Amino acid sequence: MSSTVTVSPAKGVRGIGLVSVIAGIVLLLAGIGTWIVVSNQLSAENITVSDDASFMAGRHVNGPLTAYAQAEVINKHALEASGGQTYAELDQDDPTRQTVMTASFLRASLFTSVVAFGVCALVIGLGILFILLGIALRRLAGGPSVAVETPAAYTSGGDLSDVGRHSAPAAAPATPTRPATPPTAPEGPGRASALSTPAAEARAAAAGTAEPTGATGTGTPSAPGASPEAAPPSTTPPQTPPQTPPQERPGTTAG
Repeated sequence: MSSTVTVSPAKGVRGIGLVSVIAGIVLLLAGIGTWIVVSNQLSAENITVSDDASFMAGRHVNGPLTAYAQAEVINKHALEASGGQTYAELDQDDPTRQTVMTASFLRASLFTSVVAFGVCALVIGLGILFILLGIALRRLAGGPSVAVETPAAYTSGGDLSDVGRHSAPAAAPATPTRPATPPTAPEGPGRASALSTPAAEARAAAAGTAEPTGATGTGTPSAPGASPEAAPPSTTPPQTPPQTPPQERPGTTAG
């Protein structure tokens, strides 16, 4: 008997997706707004990258790349004016100390704008990510409930061990049987082997019906069922009775 399980979307997922979308929009707007403000402030200073810069030469400073290029040029000019010495290395009564200090302040301001542009880019990226994540959560949670029909062999807890008890046992594969070999009679005196030839069987039958006889010249009977031909020839010479000398008669002499 089968059972039907209804799978419904998790509660609160749509709300989490909506919050994620709103947070992403806020981050996106904040990042874009901050980028625009910093760019306008740099552009209002009317700074132009020096012609001897390694890159972005002659460009108007209004972004992170142009600000970084101008900061590097200012540092180059300050080191040339002080003979390669930084502000901390110059003497207090050195006249170029004020020039190097002004250059350091300008470089710090430009590097601050570069960091601000980097933070704006990070916030804009996070805003886009939160928006996409929120949309995905709302789509996953907005689907209808799904009814799933499960077999009776499966339990509600997901245990699949009951399937084997409800299913019929698989038939064992048939194993080929070897034909039984007929028992063979043990070979021995008076019995023929199962694989003997007709001539051997005839000799065995004749040896079994023959009366036991002893070997010639010996008093030992042969084994039952043994063939006379199989008995070894006797090598004992025939015994002759001992001859006694003739006795002399009384009153006679040998002539």
